[in-house]
Parts: sequence; C-alpha cells; structure tokens
Amino acid sequence: MKEKEQRKIFDFLYKNGIQDFIGVPDSTLKFFIDEGLKKKKIIITTREEEGIGIASGMSLSGNIPVVFMQNAGFANCISTITSLIQLYKIPILFLIGWRGYLKNDAPEHEKIGRIQPDLLKIINLESRILKDKDWRKNCTWALKKIKGNNSCALIIRRDFVD
Repeated sequence: MKEKEQRKIFDFLYKNGIQDFIGVPDSTLKFFIDEGLKKKKIIITTREEEGIGIASGMSLSGNIPVVFMQNAGFANCISTITSLIQLYKIPILFLIGWRGYLKNDAPEHEKIGRIQPDLLKIINLESRILKDKDWRKNCTWALKKIKGNNSCALIIRRDFVD
C-alpha cells in the first residue's frame, strides 16, 4: 500500500475516535506507524500479546484501540484473541500486515502468508483487505464493527520484498 494512503488511514482512524495505537512494528505498515509516531500516538510493544493486553485495558476503560502487527505475530496470539478478546467481547481493531502475500517473498513468510485468510476464518475474526482505492470504505466498516462491540481486522498486503 502506498505511503500516502497509509498516512491517510492513520489520520482517518484518529479523527474518527481511535486514540490508542499499540503494537509491534512491521515494515509493511511503516508509513502508518511513522504517522502515529510523528503525532506521539503510538505505543510500541515487544510482543503482540503484550499489545493486546494493553489494548484490552484501554478498551475496557471506554477507548477504542488499534493493535497493529504482522501476520506471523497474529498467528502467535490466536489463543489470546480467542480466550480473551472474543470470550469477553472486548472490541479491538486489529491492523495486520500480510507478509507472504507475494509469491516471491522471503521463505519464512510464504507459509504464514498462504494460511493467513484461513486463520482469520477459523477463529471467526471478520476482516477486510485495505487497498489504495477503497481503504476508506473498509475503515468505515471496521469502525462500525468496533462501535458495535465487535473486534475485527483490517489487512494491508505487503507489496514489496526487503
């Protein structure tokens, strides 16, 4: 996803009531994260589960949080999502960088990239893929889900190899 759109996504979410952005950095989301760092609205964690724990507390206090991560980190925290977030209906918006989407990505990203859509379906976490042209529509969808007390995920495809 282009730099300009990632920065717009951060601003759109912020202007629409999201005040807390927590997570583990991912180069797929680098412009989104950079925009949040510039505005001093990002909390960096060392693990995805730590970010979910912090976001859970923020959500329970009435804030709407975003937890950002790459898809390998998402796979690491499936138990936390199913046994905490879904069980207790804690609304969190997950922003997940989809590594391994490209066929020529690094070998360590390829398998998780192939199974990413299946993992989301298996745990019944509704998601939408953000694209340069329709990101606003999908962000609006996500905000409605969160305001309705439902967690969901927005996915940004990794369109480069580094």
